[in-house]
Amino acid sequence: MAYLLIFVTTLHLITLAMLFIATMEKTWWAWDSTETSDLWYNCRLDNSTGTQLCETIKETEWLQAVQVLMVISVVFSSVSFLVFLGQLFTMSKGGLFYFTGLCQVFAGLTVFSAALIYTLHKKEILLDSKNLTSGNFGYCFILAWVCVPLLLCSGIMYVHLRKKE
Repeated sequence: MAYLLIFVTTLHLITLAMLFIATMEKTWWAWDSTETSDLWYNCRLDNSTGTQLCETIKETEWLQAVQVLMVISVVFSSVSFLVFLGQLFTMSKGGLFYFTGLCQVFAGLTVFSAALIYTLHKKEILLDSKNLTSGNFGYCFILAWVCVPLLLCSGIMYVHLRKKE
């Protein structure tokens, strides 16, 4: 049972870190190694100085929906972890971690919604950007999709996890 608890806690921390990276880093869409776009900025590499030049992305309704859903997923997962720690020390023997599991499942569903919206509406989201046919999805977008099954699985594990002494 201790191994399962360690595994679930580690999985939770890994998915929480992946959510932070997917939400805050700069590669949801990449044209080449010098120009990228994320949920907040369009950035390009200035070859003469070697620095990233970033400008705020034009916000559309679809982009705002993706931004909000990703932030909500980070909040759900963070609250879930804090509640889990609280339940671990205060819950009676034999109790189930329903609220923790429910928060994780909601985090997974919000990431799923955000990634799906970005997939289906990338033309509207990246409206002022370069030609979309020359670019591809970046690693943060892929991290968001990887988080979906991990969050759902950890949520289901929390619901079935019983506290033992």
